[in-house]
Amino acid sequence: MIVLFPTYARRLAGENLWRATVAGMVTRPLPPTSRRRVLALAVLRRLLELSDRQVQSEVFKRRADAFLFQRVAGEPVQVAIAGRLLDIGLTDRVGHFQSQIDLDESTLAAANRLSYQACLSGPEQLGDSLLSPPGSSDNPAGGTIHLIGEEGLSVISDIDDTVKVTEVANRRELLANTLVREFSAVPGMVEVYDTWLRAGAAFHYVSASPWQLATCLDGFLHTSGLPAGSMHLKLFRLKDSTPLRRLPSRKRSKRRIIEQIMADFPRRRFLLVGDSGERDPELYAAIAKRNPRQIVGIAIRQVAGHAPAKKTRARLDRIRRRLPPEMMLIFTDPTELARWSDQAASSGL
Repeated sequence: MIVLFPTYARRLAGENLWRATVAGMVTRPLPPTSRRRVLALAVLRRLLELSDRQVQSEVFKRRADAFLFQRVAGEPVQVAIAGRLLDIGLTDRVGHFQSQIDLDESTLAAANRLSYQACLSGPEQLGDSLLSPPGSSDNPAGGTIHLIGEEGLSVISDIDDTVKVTEVANRRELLANTLVREFSAVPGMVEVYDTWLRAGAAFHYVSASPWQLATCLDGFLHTSGLPAGSMHLKLFRLKDSTPLRRLPSRKRSKRRIIEQIMADFPRRRFLLVGDSGERDPELYAAIAKRNPRQIVGIAIRQVAGHAPAKKTRARLDRIRRRLPPEMMLIFTDPTELARWSDQAASSGL
């Protein structure tokens, strides 16, 4: 099975080309009787005190299956994109693949996103079928590349407890919101993000959520009304962790990803949106200090966490005082964020 991740393409300065990233992973489902599968399900059932009805629910099956698979390394992958069939190469040791390709600008005229397909290119699945009429291929995977212009506003947003109710600070609720319940949007955030989208903003979701949830999260964005965008998640392997540990691991690579996005779009302005639950405030402040010309604002949603609310607020205020006036907004009600962004827009930021 192939899963394609939502990515982006950028126009190369001074050239008639767009550089697009294609990325995804290849997996194989674990057999129902697999010892690892049976053990993992038993641990989750005990930890969350799940009933038979919950274990058999469509939501739990779909989310559990997102984690219970074997990664397939060394598998050749082909993609069909803009009328071209391309060899992407082999999956790496964790089953992931990523490649950059250049596309002629005339091919992408008037588009703001590009759909493409991928399939395994081994002898059992001929990639040429991807360029055949619809219905003739062997159920290829589909993906989206977002075409982002050289100038404009980009929103780099966290997901968990920023736009999606996750409750990262509560381990039991984190697992329940990840595995048992339908994803739900943080009240009020859809309306704010929709306003930014209608104003022409592009979106990048940079999160410590695991790549296994990419398809589920992309579907959540669509059904909730949140804008689609490129997705940059965290590598997570069951053998490196257990269901007892927090799924969103520390955001060690988050700064590297954000700064790469900013380097790819040196003429765009960036608004960073996150929450107080982990290290978003410190990370975003460090990025703003290093890139003062590109960062137009930082918005942090204050959420309940391990620390008392007053202690959390004091921490956020200390960070905010180190930044230029009005650079960082700390909010609990998204209407505060809407008013703040309106004021920033009217001031020409």
